[in-house]
Amino acid sequence: MNRLSKIVLGCSLVFTSGFYAMAQSSPAPSTPHVLQFIREYTKPGKGGSLHDKSEGNFVQTMTRAKWPTHYVALNSLSGKNRVIYLMRYDSFDAYEKDSLAMQKNSALSAALDHATIIDGDLLDSMDQGFLIERDSLSYKSVNDIGHMRYLEASTFHVRPGHQSQWDELVKLVKAGYDKAGDTSVHWGMYQLTYGGTDGTYLVLTAHPNLAEIDHGFLDDKKFSDAVGKDGLKKLDQLMAEAVESSDNEIFAVNPHQSYAADEWIKEDPSFWKPKPAAAPAAKSTPAAKPTP
Repeated sequence: MNRLSKIVLGCSLVFTSGFYAMAQSSPAPSTPHVLQFIREYTKPGKGGSLHDKSEGNFVQTMTRAKWPTHYVALNSLSGKNRVIYLMRYDSFDAYEKDSLAMQKNSALSAALDHATIIDGDLLDSMDQGFLIERDSLSYKSVNDIGHMRYLEASTFHVRPGHQSQWDELVKLVKAGYDKAGDTSVHWGMYQLTYGGTDGTYLVLTAHPNLAEIDHGFLDDKKFSDAVGKDGLKKLDQLMAEAVESSDNEIFAVNPHQSYAADEWIKEDPSFWKPKPAAAPAAKSTPAAKPTP
């Protein structure tokens, strides 16, 4: 569960496991990790199994090519009907090398172009962009994509000139959870670099199930008790000063549209590689009676 906007109401900030994030014990990278996103908005009635089948062309193409860059597909459970595809790179340089290698592979490029034409008939619109990981603003980030089933995406637009208040806000929240002690709270913070409004931050929160969102309310109270009335008042003030607007959405992982890595599949093969449904048994036709 993540609800930084709840601070405005005198509540707590709760984040769970950060998607595609490094553990804090890992050494800081020389360049921030990059998360590319592609959003596809499907036409009414063109989602579901129709889109699964269309996107399956991309998955099959990447699988045949044994391409090393994998991605996760996320179907919206709130807001407009859309699918978000997330791909992680160690740097922008790594993204460029991956793109150039794909362009040089003529068979792969041709197959992807063909799949794009087919998929385009189902789409109302699409957009894309890049995020960079802000490790200093994350908290106890973990990487467990294999068991991820849902993802909360909380978007915060920081007011121009108020970056210091935003950093202080997140710092105080992290300190509050340290003081609260035993909680299940984790989060990964990403800053939008290309593809949207400057000052946009995304908090990506992975869940193995939706019950974890219910359990997050217990951590709310632990946090509130730890920071106290004055601490919550300070957080309210910083939230009002730093954040212009915020939005919370939730998505479900779609294994049919994801190009899953081997390690994810090994952790839960029945989810990432579900067996196709058995074809219905053919109805037997009674033998025709002989003509008298």
